Amino acid sequence: MLRSIQQRDLDRNRWIKITMAVILTIICVSMVVTLVPGLMTGSMGGSNPDTIATVAGQDISFVDVQRQVNTAAQQQGIPEMMRHLEVRPVLDEMVFDRALAVEAQRLGINITPDEEAERIKEYMPDAWVGGVWQKDAYASAIQARGMTVPQFEQEVANTMLMEKFQHIVTDGISVTPAEVAQAFRWKNEKVKIDYVLISASVLAPSINPSDADLAAYFARNSSNYQVPEKRSARYALLDVETLRANTHISDDALRAYYNQNIDQYKVENRVHPEHILFKTVGKTDAEVAEIRLKAEDVLKQAKKPGANFEDLAKKYSEDDGSKVKGGDLGWIVEGQTVPEFQQAAFNLPKGGISDLVKTQYGFHIIKVLERETAHTNSFEDVRASILPVLVNQKVTQEVDDISAQMASAVRQSDRQSLDDLAKKFNLSLGETQPVAMTEPVGPLGNSADLHQVLFELNPGELGDPLQVDRGWVIITPKDVIPAHQGTLAEVHDRVLTDYRQVNSVELARTKAEDLSKRVQAGEALDKAAKELGLEIKTSDPFPRDGSVPGIGSVQSFAADAFAKAVGQTSAPTQASGNWLVYRVADHQAPNMDDFGKQSHDIEQQLLQDKQDAAFAAFRTALEDRMKKEGKITINEDVLNRLMQST
Repeated sequence: MLRSIQQRDLDRNRWIKITMAVILTIICVSMVVTLVPGLMTGSMGGSNPDTIATVAGQDISFVDVQRQVNTAAQQQGIPEMMRHLEVRPVLDEMVFDRALAVEAQRLGINITPDEEAERIKEYMPDAWVGGVWQKDAYASAIQARGMTVPQFEQEVANTMLMEKFQHIVTDGISVTPAEVAQAFRWKNEKVKIDYVLISASVLAPSINPSDADLAAYFARNSSNYQVPEKRSARYALLDVETLRANTHISDDALRAYYNQNIDQYKVENRVHPEHILFKTVGKTDAEVAEIRLKAEDVLKQAKKPGANFEDLAKKYSEDDGSKVKGGDLGWIVEGQTVPEFQQAAFNLPKGGISDLVKTQYGFHIIKVLERETAHTNSFEDVRASILPVLVNQKVTQEVDDISAQMASAVRQSDRQSLDDLAKKFNLSLGETQPVAMTEPVGPLGNSADLHQVLFELNPGELGDPLQVDRGWVIITPKDVIPAHQGTLAEVHDRVLTDYRQVNSVELARTKAEDLSKRVQAGEALDKAAKELGLEIKTSDPFPRDGSVPGIGSVQSFAADAFAKAVGQTSAPTQASGNWLVYRVADHQAPNMDDFGKQSHDIEQQLLQDKQDAAFAAFRTALEDRMKKEGKITINEDVLNRLMQST
């Protein structure tokens, strides 16, 4: 019976693959003949006004997509201000999931309950205790993911269905040895170039237009120079640092804190050692014997009069953490190190150097810099460390109390005198210069809350107290300068920067063309560059997907560089916004000894790329066919409304 069931499943899968191959061929031909660009847009007659898409008669609502976006944002930690960017991708996936389900139903492809249960068991092993399903544990684990049980199970089913289609679509795809060899060459072949990089940003400061040139540029581009609304503010600040500077703590309070926390001022027996470590971990007996001889030689050097232990540690120690500090390990207490090290270190006098100490790590030479027996630090010893603690406690409490009173006062009336509030709570008054929404509000900082208050209130209205770096502040708008078309005087610096940027690119191009013409006329690249005041450099060998310092990615000119013979010079070439003239200095063929090491990974990557491309083509063909048949429609108005509200 089992064999017959297996054979039946094998025959059925073979039929499905053949069917899919035929369907894919028809779909792909259809794409070539009548490719329908984009999704159908506009109203979906008779649909709910909150329906964002319909797939084969099944609606996807505004709320459905919004819920999925929020779930994805929570799981991936996407900031709220960026969530609108997820709306379209989430909708596309929801549409494809449903389109795939419709296609699966048409072809008789399905996920059985047993298959789904096995997959869920893989995802949620903790929901099975002793082989028994725990319903509550299962539901709790799913809720912890920010999903409901039906949502989770639908997602599992969608994933499994997609995997089945991926398997059918990509099962026959393979990679040939020739493709692997070609990819190996592409990846490992390298060129080296002598190059002159003419940077527009470097040239920009040298461009100094006349007043007439700048005025003409501004006149041609004046619409680009709108001045946003600006506002100035008056503010009353509860300055934490001023409060801290004026806060006094009595000796009685300091002593009371000391007595209440006496335990934290107790010091255990401790030493401050340095060491030189010779590692023996993983070494053979013969190697350990050689290491011991080396360690004994360094020990003799360390014990010589006038020897510098720190220099020896930097030279010989194999403890990377302490080596750069001359072997310094800082203060250690009993029980903090392995027993052999502890016994040696705690029995050495101050300044003493041990014999070789063998531990599980290797051989140590230990020197003790300082040692302290157990004691309790006196009040006078720790007084200076207690003072800032109590000052912070007192200032924090005062700030909390005063800021609460400030908020209460503003709630009573947002039209009262800022000067009266400042006098009542001993706040410092100040004014800011006019600022735009994106600019710091004077000394108060650049927080969104500050800008919201400043640009939403009317002059004279008080905002609620806001916490800023300096403390708590109440602000009120003072002067409002409406948005307007800027004059050249107002936006002079912006205009000059833009003028230089535009003209520096042109200047770089001109210099590159002059250099290229000289080389084409027979002049050597280095000589021509020097006469034009340009610097020639030589790159390290790089592959087609590599980079060169200063130039960045070479992808924009790699094909040309790899096609040139050694000694050939390029035409002026744009690279990362700059201009480049280069000469091929060397071609390096791949090292065929590396082929065996890389071939498997290259083959797997090529196979994955082919499979991804095939499934992407299948997805496009399926969606395009269903769009053409009118089975996929999108209401762009509802989609835009969701993007704007997210």
